[in-house]
Amino acid sequence: MTQARLPRRRFLTRSAVAATGMFAMPSILRAAPARQELHVAAIGVNGMGWSDLSNVGSHASVKFVGFCDIDAARFDKADAAFVGVPHFADYRQLLADLGAKVDAVIVSTPDHMHAPIAMAAMKLGKHVYCQKPLTHTVWESRQMRLLATQKKLTTQMGNQIHSNAEYRQGVRLIQEGVIGKVREVHSWVGVQGRQHCNRTDRPADAPIPKGVNWDLWLGAAPVREFAADVYHPFKWRDWQDFGSGALGDFGCHILDPVFTALEIQAPISIEAANGGTTSEVWPGPETVTFEFPGTKYTLGSTIKVIWRDGGLKPPAELAQLPAGVDLPGAGSLFIGEGGVMVLPHVASPLLYPQEKYADMKLPDVKGTSHWHDWVDAVISGQKTTDGFEYAGPLSETVQLGNIAARLPGTKLQWNTETMAITGHDSAAAMLTKSYRPGFEVEAVV
Repeated sequence: MTQARLPRRRFLTRSAVAATGMFAMPSILRAAPARQELHVAAIGVNGMGWSDLSNVGSHASVKFVGFCDIDAARFDKADAAFVGVPHFADYRQLLADLGAKVDAVIVSTPDHMHAPIAMAAMKLGKHVYCQKPLTHTVWESRQMRLLATQKKLTTQMGNQIHSNAEYRQGVRLIQEGVIGKVREVHSWVGVQGRQHCNRTDRPADAPIPKGVNWDLWLGAAPVREFAADVYHPFKWRDWQDFGSGALGDFGCHILDPVFTALEIQAPISIEAANGGTTSEVWPGPETVTFEFPGTKYTLGSTIKVIWRDGGLKPPAELAQLPAGVDLPGAGSLFIGEGGVMVLPHVASPLLYPQEKYADMKLPDVKGTSHWHDWVDAVISGQKTTDGFEYAGPLSETVQLGNIAARLPGTKLQWNTETMAITGHDSAAAMLTKSYRPGFEVEAVV
């Protein structure tokens, strides 16, 4: 299948494609509702996988041709909603057996398996929707972006709030200069690493539940014993071998409008502070300071973006909040030369000082379905605003923050062109990782 059209046998009726701009940067050409059938396979079908496949499946042009999950007990919701779709435990078997029957793949697995699955699918020419963070390492994010570009595929990262009206309003306000050029940004979230598993060491092993293929769940990660209520199905996020901690979980959400509004791409330095970490789990409350080259929307030659999690927030006085008003539990604070904007996580932007913006009307920006945008773009042969060419650099930044989190107090210098952390061999080694045989991710050449 080429990017421009689906196989003829799937063509139902032709309809015109209308192109409309969604918001300032990056741009998208969005198709009018198409009347073609897109054959989709979903890998990971419960939890966030269920959210992804049910939303993709609500598009009139989507037909599911395969469901894959390592846990046989987790197909119930998908089967009830989409009857008769074949089951697989191994994504490699799904891709081999279904072959050309698959046009596009949803990847909704733990972080450590995003790249092995998505890269395998893209090598076969499949369009991909992949959950956030896009990958488990910096190097994987670069390979995902390169392969998607090389294969001319339509891709989307699953940070669905990217398409919400509230985030797009915030982007508009910044790019229209409502608070002037931006001096600094503070972003935060209440969750923290190790909060789900609430431990720092490996527990004793336990019997593997019937229907769970633990070897396939481990996939690319080093072998360890199964333990109940510690890894599968959700608490894997806290473990360095599988997840990406609080920064990985929420960074691709909350930093997304920061990247979009300011048109930043890659930091030049990263430094973290936390209470200490282990080789097993991600740290508790942390602060990560990223420094980026300045852009036309920023004040000065560089700009700092400061991330906090675990209940840490920026000093409230920076926001110029009125008496009795607190910062939200998660969001970003843009400090401009003429005012400030608080962009809560999934809520409308707020402008301060209040008296200056009392009569300010927020722009009328419409939200869209993140999932349907991807389907429409695949069918029409267009790009999305959150394809891997955009999501790759955002995910690289998040994972650079996680490298810094393992080395608190060390300022790391990053060269995105050479893909190198200079002057720190142990940090540079964390840009990638080893893979178990059968689950390797190969470099794009």
